[in-house]
Amino acid sequence: MSARTASPDPDRRGRRERRRQPLRACVRTALERYFASLDGEDPGGLYEMVMREVEAPLLEAVMQHARGNQTKAAEILGINRATLRKKLRAHGLL
Repeated sequence: MSARTASPDPDRRGRRERRRQPLRACVRTALERYFASLDGEDPGGLYEMVMREVEAPLLEAVMQHARGNQTKAAEILGINRATLRKKLRAHGLL
């Protein structure tokens, strides 16, 4: 079978679909998995946990996109540079 007639790789198709999902849908899916893993237990401090888990990779990705330029990163995030530096320090990224 040639590469053109081969059936698509289902794993690759799934990865492609996840990339097309809006960020909101990805977060919702992750939270649904989290709740399912609790096995009936109630989570505590969920808001803080989510913010802690999401903020660090957000900052890392934006800083990478801005090629380390804090002024540009702060503009992308819609926060001032001092706030960005405080958050970078809090996450050990500075």
